[in-house]
Amino acid sequence: MRTLTIWILAFFGVWSARAQSTAFVIGGGPSIGWQRWDNSFERQPLFKYHVAVAIESVDNERDRNSIFAQVGYHVRGSANRFIFLPQFGNAPIIYTEEFQFRNLALTLGAKQKFDLANGKKYFYSLGLRGEYTLSTNLNQLAGSQNPVLQLYYPFEGAVNRWLVGALVGGGLEFAFSELVGGQLMFSISPDFLLQYNQPPIENVIDPQNPGQRIRIPDRRIRNVSIELTLSIRLLRKVIYE
Repeated sequence: MRTLTIWILAFFGVWSARAQSTAFVIGGGPSIGWQRWDNSFERQPLFKYHVAVAIESVDNERDRNSIFAQVGYHVRGSANRFIFLPQFGNAPIIYTEEFQFRNLALTLGAKQKFDLANGKKYFYSLGLRGEYTLSTNLNQLAGSQNPVLQLYYPFEGAVNRWLVGALVGGGLEFAFSELVGGQLMFSISPDFLLQYNQPPIENVIDPQNPGQRIRIPDRRIRNVSIELTLSIRLLRKVIYE
């Protein structure tokens, strides 16, 4: 926590030295979450959402580069989908089981911008994320109610609450007026640290054969998310006289 505080103070020290104006960016949109379970992406995508608020430096003269700080709420995870085929020609039934990790993220990063026609700009962005897992839905899944399935499901006690990852994105800025604009960004957010880290558990009673004992292997889960964000940009312009 102390290291993170130092980085934040250094970030805003650079900000105050460079920024002439400030943009407040408020947005959100759809998310697609994947998770690498152990050594493979064996689960299906999780379709959810995210919301974020950011503050960004603006250069009044050229506006080619900026730094930003963003706070967002993100539902990360993965899903299982099962298809049941009823008899007598009825429509198939699709059942979805979601593994949700509801995270609060702080991202510090930088953008490089390029001019387009009619006042538009396209940009690339790169940031470093720190995240905290507020809650999950693991205790509501079928595996938490069935002793046999519990052997194969993640459980709350092995969730890593603190995460670090990257944000890589690009998009388009466009103006509605001098002080109000919009932004559309596509981003990918891979995690460096594990969202879930369960060591092997020895000598567990086999729920199918109570007289025997089994070993639950270790399990590691890592997040990757893709997000599309539509935002409103509100410019606070500083003019020196």
